[in-house]
Amino acid sequence: MNNTTTKAAETAKKAGTTRNTGVRTMVQIAMLAAVATVLMLWEVPLPFIAPSFYKMDLSEVPIMIGAFAMGPLAAAVIELIKILLNFVLNGTTTAGVGELGNFIMGCALVMPAGFIYKQAKTKKHAIIGMVTGIVCMAVASALVNGLLLLPAYGKAFGMPVDTFVEMGAAIIPAIHSLTTFCLFSVAPFNIIKGIVVSLITLVLYKHISRLLKGSQA
Repeated sequence: MNNTTTKAAETAKKAGTTRNTGVRTMVQIAMLAAVATVLMLWEVPLPFIAPSFYKMDLSEVPIMIGAFAMGPLAAAVIELIKILLNFVLNGTTTAGVGELGNFIMGCALVMPAGFIYKQAKTKKHAIIGMVTGIVCMAVASALVNGLLLLPAYGKAFGMPVDTFVEMGAAIIPAIHSLTTFCLFSVAPFNIIKGIVVSLITLVLYKHISRLLKGSQA
């Protein structure tokens, strides 16, 4: 009887711990998504590398922190909530194309970083993860913009894709086609964004992770 009672108590304790962990994770996801949504409002163009409709924001910083603290899947959920909140609160000026692009590029950056860091939670793995994420985001941005986003954006607003090429060529003379636009403008834009996000995350993560986990990360 005593053994049965002890096992029941242990089972109840484990169930309670699991519930508490689940609730804490949901609260952390909601909190980081809210911060990311606010940060998404502050956008700055990089006119030396890309046309003005490409704007950089720092909303991936809290999501990268979430990827390190809770893993890549949690980061994808935070990314999705951020996009949905922004869509509901602020609408869209890009027929949803910009929001889709933000989600895809964000996931391409934070999910590889979160996956690699999860294997061994060291500064070395954090850096390797972020570098990998930056490369993945750059490749994804070139492919997805060239094959999907720019054609969809042009169709939504009645703009031929040559318009984007002309805008890019005005900044970088080597641009002469949609392919070179994606290689010389879109990919470098995302590399710069990834580097900025990663550097800020490196500075902030240890401090914020203590608040998220309630202990030294």
